[in-house]
Amino acid sequence: MKTKITTLIALFLLSLSATAQIDRSVQPKPGPAPKITLEVPGEFELKNGLKVLVVENHKLPRVSYTLRIDNKPHAEGKTAGVSSILGAMLGNGTLNISKDDFNEEIDFLGARLSFNAQGASASALSKYSERIMELMADAAINPLLTEDEFEKEKAKAIEGIKSNTKSVDAIASRVGGALSFGKNHPYGEFVTEETLNNITIDNVRAYYQKYFNPNHAYLVIVGDVDFDTVKKQVKKYFKKWEEDAGIITTVPKPLDNVQYTQISFIDMPNAVQSNISVTNNVSLKMDDPDYHAVLIANKILGGGFDSYLNMNLREEHGYTYGARSSVGTDRYGASRFTAGTSVRNAVTDSAVVESLKEIKRIKTTPVTAEALRNAKAKYVGDFVLALESPSTVARYALNIKVNNLPKDFYKTYLEKINAVTIDDVQRVANKYFSTDNARVIVVGKGSEVIPNLEKTGLTIKYFDTYANPVDKPVFSKPIPAGVTAQTVISDYITAIGGKDNLEKVNTLLVEADMTIQGAPFAPKAIIKRMTPNKFSMEVNVEGMGTLMKQKFNGTTGYQEQQGQRKPLSDKEIAEKKAEIGLFEELHLKPSEVTLESIVTVEDKDAYKVKVTKGDDTSFKYYDVESKLLIRNESTKEMQGQSLTSTEDISDYKVVNGVMIPHQQQITNGPQIIILKANTVKINEEISADDFN
Repeated sequence: MKTKITTLIALFLLSLSATAQIDRSVQPKPGPAPKITLEVPGEFELKNGLKVLVVENHKLPRVSYTLRIDNKPHAEGKTAGVSSILGAMLGNGTLNISKDDFNEEIDFLGARLSFNAQGASASALSKYSERIMELMADAAINPLLTEDEFEKEKAKAIEGIKSNTKSVDAIASRVGGALSFGKNHPYGEFVTEETLNNITIDNVRAYYQKYFNPNHAYLVIVGDVDFDTVKKQVKKYFKKWEEDAGIITTVPKPLDNVQYTQISFIDMPNAVQSNISVTNNVSLKMDDPDYHAVLIANKILGGGFDSYLNMNLREEHGYTYGARSSVGTDRYGASRFTAGTSVRNAVTDSAVVESLKEIKRIKTTPVTAEALRNAKAKYVGDFVLALESPSTVARYALNIKVNNLPKDFYKTYLEKINAVTIDDVQRVANKYFSTDNARVIVVGKGSEVIPNLEKTGLTIKYFDTYANPVDKPVFSKPIPAGVTAQTVISDYITAIGGKDNLEKVNTLLVEADMTIQGAPFAPKAIIKRMTPNKFSMEVNVEGMGTLMKQKFNGTTGYQEQQGQRKPLSDKEIAEKKAEIGLFEELHLKPSEVTLESIVTVEDKDAYKVKVTKGDDTSFKYYDVESKLLIRNESTKEMQGQSLTSTEDISDYKVVNGVMIPHQQQITNGPQIIILKANTVKINEEISADDFN
């Protein structure tokens, strides 16, 4: 015990001594860059051209495989999407093993195996490594490309295209590539419903035969393996993979940058936020002397939370939840610099101006020593942490091979990062970040953002959602004589069944399937309403039970999530009490509604009616032709920012003499929720007890 106490006292005194000698007003000097030790892969090549890299790492009893088919970029033309369908079909059984048996064995082994049109990846415990390699080889060499599986994957792809027709981010990605590189360039080409419908199973099989071949392939094996043993296994399972006859592919040049900075605007009338990308093409390769300096310059401009862009647009102005920039590399000379963000409609023009200002700032004003030091420290930390992942080790090994990098590229990586100077940052910013001939791609709601964008002084050119040039859209049309907010609402009431029928509706029951963008499950919603203002909603997932529940009985209510119940606030109760009747239009007062204009909603002319109740303002959109309500729109303050929510309404069907919409798409910022009703009942199966 005495020895332990003495040791503690000694350590305590040492710490006091060290503390006394530290001048905390002086920032300590950075230590040397961490020494990076990367195992040199063992290499061999099969007669069919498959190149194999093996990195032994016996720290954990696991092994990972990365297969990469290193074809040159190529356009798919009229069958764009064929590679995606092939990728979805690969790895779902083989000519020797059925799909179910194949997937069940992967699960039983606790392994992971996935394919795409450019290769595959797998991981497993080392004791199962040979079997996983065998399954990967079998799936690569003998894929089960059946007509039934093809039709399923094709239908999924078409459904994905349809579901993204209203996605601002999806449109921005598609148009951004097309405008930057050209629609005929491999990086600018996009998939459409038309090109998917052109594809047959024969196209998929032909694509596999032409492009999925060993003489353009690398197999990287990382983990608890023995080189000599794994070499025998690779030869055993991959030797029957036949090489192709040789593919000659010429990668086209991308489009030139625009002659002067301009806005490329894509009108999305349903958008509640604008997607902004300031972009220009660059030619940057990993072996370029500028490479490491560009990484640091981008980190300072928009590569992290404390970057120029984020601190301006998010922290200082509150325009967005995040602003970022990136610089791509490409050994074929086709990549982009992009500074992007999503902002609410009202500040779109300001966000464009501020983004360009920050890009110009890093080009004209030297960065501070502190900003440079912080960027390096963050980059070093991320780099060292990433080395813990076998996939990172595999990627680095592949990068050295396919990009013709020096063998010590990653061993000296951090030395080169730390060697970047303030002058280097400014030099590469001027070379790769353009403010003189940048394309500012804005996808948003033209009727709300164009008037202010025009005030920026930048030329605006208009494109449709498939990157075709179009004339400036007409955002507002003249209202016909005699049409008022009251006549629009009256026509709507008549169109859905008439006042007498609507007043007979005392209860409404809706059971709907929900689709939540990005969610791995498909919930079901049960919504009940009873006059004058009782409301109930439950969201359930099979196997998980009730995820969310909200009840209001006309006086009190609560919300419950994952078993945690919380009473509705006084404000929420007041809002619920104000919602009189199942059809709001029956109870709107003339003083509460104003007809603002005729606008375009999903290619339809619609009357835009402003609804004002106290301090709350919302908008309703009624189809000029059908008279039906097709959209609700409201804006609320949340966490210090304005959040606009839209509810697109469609698929009206008659229930007990009343037209009831059977589909709703609710967009809250970046989140999209779709409800498709499968059961709608009026004046049935609901009692007052359902709302308690």
